Amino acid sequence: MANQKYEAFLKVVETGSFKEAARELGYTQAGMSYLVNSLEKELDTTLLVRDYGGVRPTAEGADLAPLVQDVCNAERRLHARAADLRHLEGGNVRVATFTSTAIQWLPGIAKEFGRLHPSGELDLACIDDQAELEEAVWRGDYDVGFAVLPVKRNLRTVHLARDPLLVAVAPDHPLAGAPFFPASALSTEPYIRLESGASSEMDEVFRANGAEPRVRFSIVSDYAVMSLASAGLGFSVLPSLILKDAPFPLAALPPEVPVDREIALCLRPGDEASAAARAFVEVAQAWVGEERVKGAPPTR
Repeated sequence: MANQKYEAFLKVVETGSFKEAARELGYTQAGMSYLVNSLEKELDTTLLVRDYGGVRPTAEGADLAPLVQDVCNAERRLHARAADLRHLEGGNVRVATFTSTAIQWLPGIAKEFGRLHPSGELDLACIDDQAELEEAVWRGDYDVGFAVLPVKRNLRTVHLARDPLLVAVAPDHPLAGAPFFPASALSTEPYIRLESGASSEMDEVFRANGAEPRVRFSIVSDYAVMSLASAGLGFSVLPSLILKDAPFPLAALPPEVPVDREIALCLRPGDEASAAARAFVEVAQAWVGEERVKGAPPTR
């Protein structure tokens, strides 16, 4: 990045520490302080409060941080577009994803992307709150994001796959071997609710089955939810992707009225996506398509 002062300031705000920001960006702590001090002199404004508890933005720093981020995003788009005009295949793609796609899809997609585009680079981030993920892609913090449709932001979307939502119970649950989880049980049995940006997806299972959940626990962790369900403390509703190769013994079955979610890639609207970002979308579509074919039941 041409203006390292902006990047240094944003990283210190993100980490709350000059030491950690320096480690992540590859500077010395003194070098990081010099960059931020230079920016403060340039803007004639104190941007950060330094104390023994760490570093936090001043009111002015918090107000200016989004504008500094916009400048950094615009610079990245400038360099990406310049690379396109030079017909360079390489380039950096910033990808935001959520837990289930990060675990089940991203390793394979990243490996295939590296094979087909060895000079390209991927920067990856996991953001489970979809509203936050959409906002980050819309702002330009990330070039591409994995999302569940519909998206609320004005983003361009590219379909990838439909992912069934399943009911997860302990292996010794009386319904563990049933063909489906009855709608009546959705209302009467204790429910372990995943409290995250994906909650609304799971809520659709109850709406479709005309059930009102009897919430016993609400927790912000896919794995904690699976652990509680595995211990027989209730049932949960989770996407089939996160339940694949689950680290806890579970039985997964569809609800009486099946429900799925549509996973897509989202990008900023228009034609400003870089060649590298477009290549990532193509690789992701092809890889997911092939995986869905491999996982399909054999025809008779």
